[in-house]
Amino acid sequence: MTAQPSPHKDAVRKILDAVKADKRASLTAPEGKLVCDAYGIPVPGEGVASSAAEAAKLADGMGYPVVLKIVSPDILHKTEAGGVIVGVKDAAAAREGYDKILASAKKYKADAKIEGVQVQQMLSGGTEVIIGAITDGSFGKLVAFGLGGVLVEVLKDVTFRLAPATKQDALSMLDGIQAHEMLHGVRGGDPVNRDALADVIVKVSQLVSDFPEISELDLNPVFATKQGAIAADVRIVLDFNQKPRPQVRSNEEIVAAMNRIMKPDALAVIGASAETGKIGNSVMKNLINGGYKGKIYPIHPKADEIMGMKAYKSVKDVPGEIDVAVFAIPAQFVAAALTECGEKKIAGAVLIPSGFAETGNVKGQEELQEIGRKYNIRLMGPNIYGFYYTWKDLCATFCTAYDVKGSAALSSQSGGIGMAIIGFSRSAKMGVSAIVGLGNKSDIDEDDLLAFFEQDDNTKVIAQHCEDLKDGRAFAEAAKRVSKKKPVIVLKAGRTSAGAKAASSHTGALAGNDKIYEDVFAQSGVVRARSLRQMLDFARGVPILPTPKGENVVIITGAGGSGVLLSDAVVDNGLSLMSFPKDLDEAFKKFIPPFGASGNPVDITGGEPPKTYQNTVKLGLEDDRIHALILGYWHTIVTPPMVFAKLMVEVYEEMRAKGKNKPVVASLAGDIEVEEAADYLYQHGIPAYAYSTEIPVEVLAAKYKWARGAGLL
Repeated sequence: MTAQPSPHKDAVRKILDAVKADKRASLTAPEGKLVCDAYGIPVPGEGVASSAAEAAKLADGMGYPVVLKIVSPDILHKTEAGGVIVGVKDAAAAREGYDKILASAKKYKADAKIEGVQVQQMLSGGTEVIIGAITDGSFGKLVAFGLGGVLVEVLKDVTFRLAPATKQDALSMLDGIQAHEMLHGVRGGDPVNRDALADVIVKVSQLVSDFPEISELDLNPVFATKQGAIAADVRIVLDFNQKPRPQVRSNEEIVAAMNRIMKPDALAVIGASAETGKIGNSVMKNLINGGYKGKIYPIHPKADEIMGMKAYKSVKDVPGEIDVAVFAIPAQFVAAALTECGEKKIAGAVLIPSGFAETGNVKGQEELQEIGRKYNIRLMGPNIYGFYYTWKDLCATFCTAYDVKGSAALSSQSGGIGMAIIGFSRSAKMGVSAIVGLGNKSDIDEDDLLAFFEQDDNTKVIAQHCEDLKDGRAFAEAAKRVSKKKPVIVLKAGRTSAGAKAASSHTGALAGNDKIYEDVFAQSGVVRARSLRQMLDFARGVPILPTPKGENVVIITGAGGSGVLLSDAVVDNGLSLMSFPKDLDEAFKKFIPPFGASGNPVDITGGEPPKTYQNTVKLGLEDDRIHALILGYWHTIVTPPMVFAKLMVEVYEEMRAKGKNKPVVASLAGDIEVEEAADYLYQHGIPAYAYSTEIPVEVLAAKYKWARGAGLL
């Protein structure tokens, strides 16, 4: 039995079909009203007049004042054409306004098809907002909200969510603009009806999801009042040539292939070489010296043996099963070898060679994609450094071997950034589960990695560098699921490039590329890094910190200057400095000198002995009203750096043994000895940073962002 279409969808379908038959790309205002009526989106009373007398008659019936607007499929921006008159107060003004609008419209576009003049109840009062929708090349349908009227173009204060949006998403949008306080009522004004606004957002998001041909939509302005929300103007732009979203693989299918690729039992190196300096030689050395225990099959057209292992002319000559093939051959030979991998039923190909889309050889890359689809072989790359999976002792890369096992999984779209990740990890002794290069992303991309790392018991945090997202919606859906279990940290490059696509609507014009990424990441529970160093610090520090049980953050510092900077960083990063109740303030005062400062930050001053640090930090960890600590250390002769570090670890571990497990970060100011102290603290579960008051707070804030997004706070 087939499902019957709903009446409201039927009504919209008839309108859109008529517009398509008319070869138009936009709806007239009356058609827009009918679409809104079908979806329960409130609009004012209105009618269309085909004469000056009819305009006056309609206005008399509605009651004054009214607004007059040109109705023409050829005039999208009515105000520019002189096609809008507001505040019409009587019948004479309505007749005069009708004639004036027609004259202005004909002057603006002589051949415009004019269907009449819309007479509409004039709305006033409340706060003007915009609710809209756009179609993004990566994320698909997005719903938007911001300040409306003329302010929207000037302030560009707008926020986006994936459509369809939930009521919770919609309510979060109301708080997601900079001017959100205006919605609560300012200078004695009434607050807006938040539920009514959220309902309109949800309905708009459902409308554009139900009808993919709606490419852009504006309700601007929407008059938001204490009583409700009404859209004064409706603009709908259509694109009947939109391509449907490509079919996505099931999560089970992705995981099955990725497990074979990332944790292979047998691996082929196509282009294996005994010659030092060749990529195929470096890959072989890394596999062997890295301690990989699986089978390695060198593939070479002429060699019988490479590095003590039997070589094969083709993967098809290998007697056993192969999980993944690492390619180290020139670009022109890749397609033929990839076809043989497909015939051998190999699950994945790691395509190190460059010379494809990044050099303009798009056809060459498309040929690889076609082979991949034909044989269901997943492609990593091309133009990559390969990948590491440490828990399998696997270094399938030409970079140096890496053997510090840990819980951080990192990926990069760029080879240079990949080398920086490897270098930082080695320098910081950061344990990683995987480091993966994605390069041109002809197939495998960030959401495939998310699916793998989600079920990988060796991975506790995922950090990804990307320049773009091939399928932003697939990424967002995966990230929303995965971030509930594990932190997902993303460094999105290209923050400063605004979307250059010409748009017909206000909403489209406001859709700067990075703003969309920012909002969708937040909707998906992603922690966004603003720099490479920040991504790496988050990847290292976030999994070490325990999840906070509340929002109360306390600073304990030995230097007033550090306390001020740490306080600034707390505010900048959206954390909450705890206001001390009287008993807690008195408790801290017992341990600090009279010239110190209680309250938050707690300033114990620089001349205090180790005991003062010990007592105040112990109190901070013991009191359940305090949920996280930030320590600001100042290098002194009385409390040298390593004395401070060892004492803090002792107190921290003592309290943890008693069940008082809270996130603690530290900022160390002093001479070079503070570096050793910071390293010691880090190795014992306290992320600590020499010479910075910003980084430790940013790391703590990243943990908080993840915990909030995952619903743990």
